[in-house]
Amino acid sequence: MLDTMKQVQQSAVTLKVTAASNGQAFVVASTLFGGEAFHDALHAYKQIARLLRAQGMAIIHERIFGSLSAEAEVMAARGEALDDEQILTHGPVTYVQGNPVWGEGFTGAIIHVVSPGETDSVWTIMDGDLPCGRGWKHNGCTFLVLQNINGNYDRARDNGAKSHQTRRMLERAERILREQGCSYRDVVRTWFYLSDILDWYAAFNKVRNEKYGEFGIMPGPGDRDLLLPASTGISGDSSSGAAAFMDLIAVTGESDYQPAVKRLTSTAQLDAFRYGSAFSRAALIEKPDVSLIEISGTAAIDERGKSQFVDDIRGQIECTLGKIERLLNTEGAELKDIAAATVFVKRPEYAGIFWEMARERGLEDFPAVCIVADVCRDELLFEIDAEAAVNKKGSKIKGFEGPRE
Repeated sequence: MLDTMKQVQQSAVTLKVTAASNGQAFVVASTLFGGEAFHDALHAYKQIARLLRAQGMAIIHERIFGSLSAEAEVMAARGEALDDEQILTHGPVTYVQGNPVWGEGFTGAIIHVVSPGETDSVWTIMDGDLPCGRGWKHNGCTFLVLQNINGNYDRARDNGAKSHQTRRMLERAERILREQGCSYRDVVRTWFYLSDILDWYAAFNKVRNEKYGEFGIMPGPGDRDLLLPASTGISGDSSSGAAAFMDLIAVTGESDYQPAVKRLTSTAQLDAFRYGSAFSRAALIEKPDVSLIEISGTAAIDERGKSQFVDDIRGQIECTLGKIERLLNTEGAELKDIAAATVFVKRPEYAGIFWEMARERGLEDFPAVCIVADVCRDELLFEIDAEAAVNKKGSKIKGFEGPRE
């Protein structure tokens, strides 16, 4: 049995698998140094496919990071590896331009998997004839993941204006959720990838605030219950050419049962909605066997909403890790409980500094994909988003064997 993490390393690729109690795990494949994109992706996905096959696991959320120039090669490698193990290849997947530190190629993948034997069912969510997400049921709760949702399907009408695309993206997500029997009020986590984020992040926030007001989740004066999802807003392009695209997680219960979900604030940072960004610092999904904590994209921003340690990458990294640690501590978790993370650095040379500082904190096996990307403020050099899993004492944890050659 394995209740922490299994690490498998070959060639340029490291695979880290973290069990999240009964039949659930996070798989993080990370490319360590530059190689040929098809080869690196094939090597990663062969390990992933063997693991899924051996454990009888199903993918419920899959994000791939790499340069757009490598997308065709990466997706071909993925298809070949999954086909070899007779695993479904045409399910939903989000490919994000997350450039590796060496320039172009396959950066890595973050995959959330479950065992169908531990759930009531797993199904593919369709938007017309397009697979756009997964749903599954467990312990009376329904979990929905939507992927690669954009709003650029009517670009001719408005010349593809970014604000109009954002509005349609959010409306599309709400429509699909309602077709699945829930709504945006049930969303606990979002990931937004914005093309040229520094040019229009304020406009994006304006549209998001307006739509969230229509959805009934924007806090009003005196509101004590926070309904805003945890979120990441980061620079990222897709081959669709969309100005913005998103993934999300929603959780709902039966008519007589509501899941234990709590949106979290932080004493170390100002609530983001107070300076115009509509998200909570984290969201806690409490299950009988595991606590899942969805940690929003976090950077060196203080209790007043101001950026800290300008032009100081080490200061920003230490500050960010400290703020995440304090937030996790409020729910009895630590940095070592992070099961999957995305590390964003503004410049390639900052990646090595991050890994050095992570090792100094005892996080040499930190399960993360590190990409080069702009953060939402030009002076911010570093950001992390993450998912943490705290297995509860006495819970039965499904073991994971490493992929075999």
